[in-house]
Parts: sequence; C-alpha cells; structure tokens
Amino acid sequence: MSEIDRRVLRTIVETANDHFFIVSGDGQIVDISPGAEAVYGVSREELLSSSVQQLQAAGVLKPSITMEVMRTRRPAQLMQVTGTGRRVIAEAYPVFVDGKLERIISRSRDLTDLQLLQDEYALLQKRFSEHLKRSQAAPDAEEQALDDALDNLQVRSSVMREIALLLKRVAPSDANVLMLGESGVGKSAFAKQLHRWSQRCDGPFIDVNCAAIPENLFESEMFGYQPGAFSGAARQGKAGLLEQAEGGTLFLDEIGELPLLMQTKLLKVIQDGSLTRLGDTRSRKVNFRLVVATNQDLGKQVEAGLFRLDLYYRLNVIPVTLPPLRDRREDIPDLVEACLNRLNQRYGRQKILDTRVWSTLMGSEWPGNVRELENWLERAWLSSPTDQIEVPAALPHAEQHPANLPSASPATSAVALEPQETLKQYLARLERETLEELCNTLPSTYAIAERLGISQSSVVRRLQRYGIKVAR
Repeated sequence: MSEIDRRVLRTIVETANDHFFIVSGDGQIVDISPGAEAVYGVSREELLSSSVQQLQAAGVLKPSITMEVMRTRRPAQLMQVTGTGRRVIAEAYPVFVDGKLERIISRSRDLTDLQLLQDEYALLQKRFSEHLKRSQAAPDAEEQALDDALDNLQVRSSVMREIALLLKRVAPSDANVLMLGESGVGKSAFAKQLHRWSQRCDGPFIDVNCAAIPENLFESEMFGYQPGAFSGAARQGKAGLLEQAEGGTLFLDEIGELPLLMQTKLLKVIQDGSLTRLGDTRSRKVNFRLVVATNQDLGKQVEAGLFRLDLYYRLNVIPVTLPPLRDRREDIPDLVEACLNRLNQRYGRQKILDTRVWSTLMGSEWPGNVRELENWLERAWLSSPTDQIEVPAALPHAEQHPANLPSASPATSAVALEPQETLKQYLARLERETLEELCNTLPSTYAIAERLGISQSSVVRRLQRYGIKVAR
C-alpha cells in the first residue's frame, strides 16, 4: 500500500462517525478509531494490546461481533452492550486472502445519538401541532389550499390535517418518507397523495408490497434481469420495479418484511443511484422518490438484528405516523360516505344507511382501521336485501361486537362469554377459532389474508402465536 493510500485510510478511520475495529484473523486488535475509547470505556493503548476474546471475557464487548464472524466466516450484525452501559449496533465483515480469513472489519454506532434525534423530532412535531391548533380559529391560505388539494382523501380530524399539511410541504422535495402506523390506517392512500402533490406527479407510482413477493423471486422482481440470467427467464429480459419507477415514486409497503440481503442491495441503490440487473455486468442509473411504510417498530427490528441500521437512517428522513381510526373518529363519516358512493357506483344501486347503523360505526374500535371499515360496509351493502342498509340485515351480531374479525360463516350464532373470561381473552378465543376454521377451509395464508382483509405477514404472525397451521 502506498503512503497516500495509508493516509487516506487513516483519515477515513479517524474521522468516521462510526467506531471502527480492525482485527486480525485470530482476534488480535490491529487498529481502532479514536472515538471507540469513550464508547467502550477502555483506552486506545489497552484496546490495541488486547484481543477480542479478552475483551469479551472482561465484559467490554457483550458480545463480540468479531468472534461471531470468526465462527461463521460471514458478515454479521448485532446489538452490543458496552462496559460503559451504552447500547450500540455493530456490523462486521470478513476479509479473505486466498481463502484464509486475514482481517475482520467491524463498525459500531452508539444508539444514544438515534434516541436523541428521535426525541428532538418528537418535540418538533409537538410544537408544529400546537402551532396548527393555535391557528385553527382563523384558517390561513395554506389551510384553504389544503381543502382544495386533498382530492379523494377524507381528512376532517385535526391530527390528520396536520399530517396532510406536513406531507404537502415536503412533497416538492425528493426526501425519503417513512410512513408508520397500524395495518389499514391508509398509508398507501397518503403515499399516492404525496406523489400527486410532488413534482414527479407525471411519472409512475409503483406500489410494491414487500411481504407479498416470495424471497426467492425478490431480487429478479425488484432489480430485473437480463436474457438467460436464470432458468425460465424471459427471452427479452425484464426491467425490475426499481427501474419501472423511473421519474416517479417508488412506494415500498411492509418494508419491515424486506430480507436482509435485499436491504443491503436497496441501500446501495439509494446511496449510488444505480442498480445492476441479474445476469448483467453494467450498472444503470435510476431516479425515483422513495416512500416506505410499515406497521412494525423498525427500531426494535434494528436492535434484534433484523433490519440494517444504516438503511433505517436512510429511510427515516421524514417519519410520518398515521394514527389508528379509533383515535380520529371525526374521519369516519366522510370515509363511510365515500365508500358508500363507490359501492353504489360499482353495483349500480343507490343504497343508504339506516340511521341506527351510525351508532355501530362510530362506536366500534376498528382494529383493522380504514380497511376493516370498508370491508364491513361492503359486507353490509351486499347482505342488505333492500336499499336501506340495516345492521341486523347486514351482520347479525355487529351491534354486539362490531370489531370482531370476519367470521367464516355470517350465519354462525354469537359465541357466549365464558365465566371469569375477560374481554381480551374472549377476543383472543374468537380470533383463534376464526383462524382455525379458515385454516381448514382455505389453501394458504395468502387466501386467509385476502379473506380477512389483512396482510399475509399479519396472518403468519397470528398463526404462529396460536400454533396453528394451514391444513392443506
């Protein structure tokens, strides 16, 4: 290595925000970045005279990610607790020469910084919310313009108007947006509205459900492939979803379900602005705005080693949390009216709601949020023999418990509450029995998800929780 290369490497190690360890193949520490002293509570001299085996035995590294790479000979990511009590996320990569493990390069980042950033963002959101509330008495031009620009979004509650205003303000930029919230709250609808407000509105909006693509097909679907890249590949090759989003918006729903390998590849696309198709050697430039959504806690997934921290930082530029429907009941009337209009147009009849239905609609918890509300209304519409939709005609037991998951048979009688059984236990029993029945009648978790109006990953988690398997 030339002197210039040595100095470049030294500058990278000494100025990086991450804390670097360079370790020999047998575990001896070769070099570290200066900031590691404060995080691990050991002087640079002591670290350089130690091995990772000694540091783990002394409790400085709990555990040592380098020893994990030495054991598996593969890259690794895990959460560490240092001797100073700090929690850091660590990554390590092996360096092989002629098949021999010569070096392990590890880097770690103190999650204290992440927590401080999250707290600061929460404070800014709170101040922004208070500012909007103070200005509600005299709506300004921005509020008026929002009403004209909402298109098909039903937004009446103050919290959703704040979110809509925030999205409208950031829409002209190309900043990545991370949408958080329970399943069915409307993340996809708001992503589409963000696209319509953006300068890319004339480009495509590519909606991808990461949980719906099998892992073995994910790379070819996302990155595309060249002719002959694999057995069964189309003769002319295929552009992936990332390329199809050129000039527009790429919306990745259920981003928490993205496999780790694909997380690494997506991160490289975000950083470099280019990708390489399967079976190709040349890279292609791509230009799209990235919006992602999840109903999972990505921070906890990072801690569990299931989601890359560096990708999390890249995605979490503009985080937007959509509240559940039960926390914004003011939006229900507009959502119901819009859904009813769509159903009347789709089925060619003009049905109306009986006034007694509103107590059910406004009083339900709607654990499936907007998606469940729309499914309930469609079942009620189809079940009603007349042009007036009534609760008994639509769902015999909706008034007793409107928030139940859809049963396999609407005619089934209500299940009685057992003695000493709590509401939580009762709902869990109904959910388990519903899933058991569907597992005996439907062929796959995807079919069950479609029947229940929830994501396939949610079905899988529920089945694992109750120890249920699909019969066929």
